[in-house]
Amino acid sequence: MKVLVTRPAEHARPLLDELATRGFDVVVEPLIRVEPISDDPIDVRGYDCVIVTSANGARELARRMTGRPRFVAAIGPGTEAALRDAGLEADLTSPVHSQEGLVAAFRERPRRTLFVGAEGARTHLAEELEADFVAAYRTVELEVDSLPEADVALLMSPSAARAYARAGGRGPAVSIGPQTTAAAQRAGVEIVAEAGSHDVRGLVDSAAAWRASSRS
Repeated sequence: MKVLVTRPAEHARPLLDELATRGFDVVVEPLIRVEPISDDPIDVRGYDCVIVTSANGARELARRMTGRPRFVAAIGPGTEAALRDAGLEADLTSPVHSQEGLVAAFRERPRRTLFVGAEGARTHLAEELEADFVAAYRTVELEVDSLPEADVALLMSPSAARAYARAGGRGPAVSIGPQTTAAAQRAGVEIVAEAGSHDVRGLVDSAAAWRASSRS
């Protein structure tokens, strides 16, 4: 079965490796571009906790931070791995890969928190933890003339879902989580499965389960 991966190959290596291991035929057509917003330092001194919710946020935090964070919280193993690759360790990783899950994972609310994330990120986490927010990067939706042929598309963000629909994609598609599913459905994309865990492994597991059901 041929799957369409919609993020740049350099940001999708774990996904591409997992798909290859599971016997998928992969075609890559980037529909988003991630770019830093600034090179200005991110001063983490004085914060009890610094939060990142994506691998891109983790890399930007490590690249730009001054000082050392006392406590680092992350969503999901992909973000945790990106922190580790950049020389940081997550003190808390949410077992539920969502902002709601990370908020619930705190035994005690930190007194002063910094959330380093994407421009236009959901505000639930910042509101619940009364966190300061730094928009460290933005996601740019790309225009393509046409999409390559594939049996199913893998959508890993609301921006990818919107770009896929604008390029003429209507599915079937597998979504990494509820926010992506909602964006895809609003854009008229047929979501045939949603990852049980909102990470690479969950996405590929869902694609594999849909492949098995479509063959039966």
